[in-house]
Amino acid sequence: MSSPLEKPQIIAYVQKSVNYTLFDCKWIPCSAKFVCVGNLPRGGGIVQVYEIQHGEAKLLKEIEKPKPIKCGTFGASLLQQRYLATGDFDGNLNVWNLEASDTPVYSTKGHKEIINCIDGVGGLDIGEGAPEIVTGSRDGTVKVWDTRQKDTPVANMEPVAGEAKRDCWTVAFGHAYNQQERAVCAGYDNGDIKLFDLRNMSLRWETNIKNGVCSLEFDRKDILMNKLVATSLEGKFHVFDMRTQHPTKGFASVSEKAHKSTIWQVRHLPQNRDVFLTTGGAGNLHLWKYEYPAQRMKKDSDGVDMGVAGSVTLLQNVTLSTQPISSIDWSPDKKGLCVSTSFDQTLRVLIVTKLNTL
Repeated sequence: MSSPLEKPQIIAYVQKSVNYTLFDCKWIPCSAKFVCVGNLPRGGGIVQVYEIQHGEAKLLKEIEKPKPIKCGTFGASLLQQRYLATGDFDGNLNVWNLEASDTPVYSTKGHKEIINCIDGVGGLDIGEGAPEIVTGSRDGTVKVWDTRQKDTPVANMEPVAGEAKRDCWTVAFGHAYNQQERAVCAGYDNGDIKLFDLRNMSLRWETNIKNGVCSLEFDRKDILMNKLVATSLEGKFHVFDMRTQHPTKGFASVSEKAHKSTIWQVRHLPQNRDVFLTTGGAGNLHLWKYEYPAQRMKKDSDGVDMGVAGSVTLLQNVTLSTQPISSIDWSPDKKGLCVSTSFDQTLRVLIVTKLNTL
């Protein structure tokens, strides 16, 4: 019988309490530093920069802003610059040079209401093509921005006239494997998932998972679409095989009931696209591995190609907090290192062991 110690372990390496509501955290690429963003008790926004030093998180910098900050990404910035793009409660998209943070290097009033979610691609040497940022908002729109172009989004996905606007909770870039191709996936409060093809400016696929979509992520942004994970309010997540799209059935998927509460986020391990973490409303983390089926494709009764879903295995789970874990980010540089934030106003640096055995 295998020993439980042979499995990956999730270890809380550093815990630090803060005096504000934490919404998002991101590693600063090529460094031992990370940023946290959130909402101050008196109503403003805050960005904090930390560095891991001798087993603790040392606060290097604290930047206050007028509006609470909901989300951030480095995904569209050059590695040399590592600018942080943020979305705030007032609908503003700002891009910050953290070394000189008084005024943003790019700023636009992107949405009429809060920006719930943000993603970037084309920077950090990840993904081909232009550096772009996607934002999703409570106003029902999903917009793609090129920071070299002021004030006008390069794409705007909004409800057609007469259609109810749904709160967009999550956005993700994918399929950016050459200069021309790029996709954005968006998830909404009513369970809708929409996949937009940015090359053709068209809706490529949509489905509904019956529950608000909290988080979406492709396993990699810079390859032909391979897998997409969607997490939901009722403790269920779905893994879609994005390689084969059937004309009527869409993409094959497997779903798993995991956390007994909302699954707030999913994040794939940068060094292994088949391993991912999900974070739960009861303060727990689950580590999963996706197993591909023997054959990823089969023919339907009419001889049309359709995908075959694989299966997911729970590798490990741990409860860190009594409050929801609102965000998590793997270090792109150090395998197994990750940072998380939760609504108990605590940020945690975690180490996941034994990932090289998977």
